[in-house]
Amino acid sequence: MKTTLNTFIAAIIAFFLFMNNAKAQTAPVSPWRFGVGLETGITTSGIVSKTEIGGTARLQYDLSKSFALTLTSGYYQFIGNSREAMGLIPVKLGFKAFVGSGFYFSGEAGAGFETQNFNVIKNLDNGVPKTTKLILSPGFGYAAKSWDFSLRYENFSGNNKANYSNSDFGMVGLRVAYSFGL
Repeated sequence: MKTTLNTFIAAIIAFFLFMNNAKAQTAPVSPWRFGVGLETGITTSGIVSKTEIGGTARLQYDLSKSFALTLTSGYYQFIGNSREAMGLIPVKLGFKAFVGSGFYFSGEAGAGFETQNFNVIKNLDNGVPKTTKLILSPGFGYAAKSWDFSLRYENFSGNNKANYSNSDFGMVGLRVAYSFGL
């Protein structure tokens, strides 16, 4: 009798564990993902700085298996030969179009808010106000279950109206990110 009762209890526990596991496998996957990435880049023209380092956070919403919308923000630090560094906070909306096996093309557009005046580095007037840059960024990448690797070209444009100087520049950037579903 005791053996039969123990077998019955073990069968009930196994049944509930099996049902719980089956439910977990059939539950819909959330379309939301969040990723935190490290950035590095090389400027292509327009400013004294040649190297960029930074970090970004990205919120991604999957519309389908092959298309997602993104919102990216963080901080870029441009390092030059002078003692002054140049900083920028990007805020970008974008998309990812997956072409198979985790590979994707991307595009982003947004604004970059200067944290230090870019024109000060060019030895222009220190009284020149900070500006906001228009950011346009095409790229491509590879996303695995938890990792996202991307390479992009980023164009920063915006005239400084106070001294009529053009402070446009470009950058080739690499992003390595860890992401997870929400």
